[in-house]
Amino acid sequence: MSKDLSLPKNITDQLYFLKPILTFEEACKYAGLSKSYMYQHTSNGNIPFYKPEGRKIYFKTRELESWMLRNRSASKEEIRSKAAKHSLA
Repeated sequence: MSKDLSLPKNITDQLYFLKPILTFEEACKYAGLSKSYMYQHTSNGNIPFYKPEGRKIYFKTRELESWMLRNRSASKEEIRSKAAKHSLA
């Protein structure tokens, strides 16, 4: 009887979080976006990506993170603090 030494699927699916470069499918999982929505962003030029051979699409994890974290909304406390500093000036 042989033992299955492979990692559980949920762990192997999460290993792409450690990669500096992601395939299209990995990027979709990483960003939590459907393939069609990700294709929409790439075709509209809304997200940075790479096509070294003109076919497959790749993403840099750091660039994908920056894209995902754009348009930050300040917390209520940050807004209150900024307003208080502004009113004192």
